[in-house]
Amino acid sequence: MDQVNLTAWEGRTDTQRGGVSEQLAAQLHATLGNPRDAAPVQGDVLPALWHWCAFPPATPMSELGADGHPYLGGFLPPVRLDRRMWAGGALQFGAPLRVGERLEKRSSIRSVLEKAGAAGPMVFVTVDHAIYGESGLAISERQDIVYLAIPDSYTPPKKRAMPSSSDVHTTRSTSETLLMRYSAVTFNAHRIHYDLPYTLNVEHYPGLVVHGPLQATLLMQTATAHKGRMPHHFDFRGVHPMFAGETLEIMATQDDPETLSMVTGTGGHQCMQATAIWEGTV
Repeated sequence: MDQVNLTAWEGRTDTQRGGVSEQLAAQLHATLGNPRDAAPVQGDVLPALWHWCAFPPATPMSELGADGHPYLGGFLPPVRLDRRMWAGGALQFGAPLRVGERLEKRSSIRSVLEKAGAAGPMVFVTVDHAIYGESGLAISERQDIVYLAIPDSYTPPKKRAMPSSSDVHTTRSTSETLLMRYSAVTFNAHRIHYDLPYTLNVEHYPGLVVHGPLQATLLMQTATAHKGRMPHHFDFRGVHPMFAGETLEIMATQDDPETLSMVTGTGGHQCMQATAIWEGTV
């Protein structure tokens, strides 16, 4: 792999403009929200992480790869590994965003790093995003993307047991309909979330893959409901795939008055780890 060529993408920038309209907010609420609550309307505070739907990748069909992702080599480097995953990230929240507000996302590639893992070569791309609303900077975000070769068969990572106890414990179904709706509201065409024959026969997963950002959003909802307000800092990372039809468990433990450690999991093992912090500097 041409590492010099890949590292040449470090420092590359991109700017997008977007927003979450009242109609999109209603669709997000219908997918993720509590049906007992009203959907947010024009001018209401945007729930945390809904900004991931504000900048849809409006790539023409002719510029999508076999996996449904846009071809690489524009803003993101042309990594020659076919499996892509949003592995994790971290966010700092400032002023709230609002439904209907004009937003701007300024992105830059922080680093491109090639590693040799147990399953072969891996490339890690770290992207920084700054989300601006009409009052200025609202979110500073780090996104971690990992690229790997598609294996000949599915070999799961080592399982990590769920906590033996927690202060919060809730469950959520992961139906194919939920995955389809989340792909739709994020305009995410990655086929592992909705195309079962592709998922089984090409990427060799045992089922449709539950989106990492979807799990992170459900964790953020849990944190916000537990504390009664959005955290100042939120970070997350995937540790095991989750598949459609499995019951998603969320467990959260109050480490101290301002810190909540959380996991999603299924079948007794963890799938995503996260931390929410309400006060202090991280």
